Amino acid sequence: MKLFNLIKTFRNDEDGAVTVDWVVLTAAIVGLGIAVLAAVSGGVENVSKKIDTSLSAQTIKTTF
Repeated sequence: MKLFNLIKTFRNDEDGAVTVDWVVLTAAIVGLGIAVLAAVSGGVENVSKKIDTSLSAQTIKTTF
């Protein structure tokens, strides 16, 4: 009888299922972050090159 109660308790225990849900959700968020990074990195690189070119072309007047 105790064996049946142990099996019934084990079957009804949902702690492991919640852990699996959190792991899957975290993996999905990390994957989405990597996808966004891959999509945005090219544009950010182009903008930073334009800023570098623009700042390099500037001169600073030192006389008042």
